[in-house]
Amino acid sequence: MILLDRDIREPLFEFLEQEYGVVRILEEVVTGKSRADALMVTDDRITGIEIKSDADTYERLRGQVRYYNRYFDRNYIVAGSRHALHVSEHVPAWWGIIIAEEENGKVDFYELRKPFPNPKPVIEKKLTLLWRPELAAIQEKYSLPAYKQKSKQFVQQKLLEKLDEQDLHREISAALFERDYSLIEEQISTYKKEQGR
Repeated sequence: MILLDRDIREPLFEFLEQEYGVVRILEEVVTGKSRADALMVTDDRITGIEIKSDADTYERLRGQVRYYNRYFDRNYIVAGSRHALHVSEHVPAWWGIIIAEEENGKVDFYELRKPFPNPKPVIEKKLTLLWRPELAAIQEKYSLPAYKQKSKQFVQQKLLEKLDEQDLHREISAALFERDYSLIEEQISTYKKEQGR
């Protein structure tokens, strides 16, 4: 049986919850000009997850790896069993590798390699994952000016200047962990009204 992306996702997320405990999974997150298949958020880190099903090729992977390395603290590639022998050649040594295979009509996973800390994440890039209301909540928590008429980029820069980097890493994880997609349109609309836009 050829495992497709849709066959892998839900069982994978259950597997990660069993391995890591309390996590938040966010799917299809934009990172610059790329898009991460999923993020796994814990209280102290964000792990990028790239899925390569049996039907996928490595054609776009080099560019995807470049973006993942800028945005996330750790990274996994999850590959169908057809890729098991060669996948390690296509990702850096610090990336974790999970192999997905079909067994008795179910998708099973085994961790070929655990992920190590990414040596080159860029905190400025990671901060762009947050929406404006999430940035505003951090500003308020640290009693920073609201900068109501300033751009999102200006606010990001102020947070980078005013907060210790470790605190900022924790706040980004916390914001993503609590993100509620069902409320975000309302939050953004309310935020814009409050800013007089």
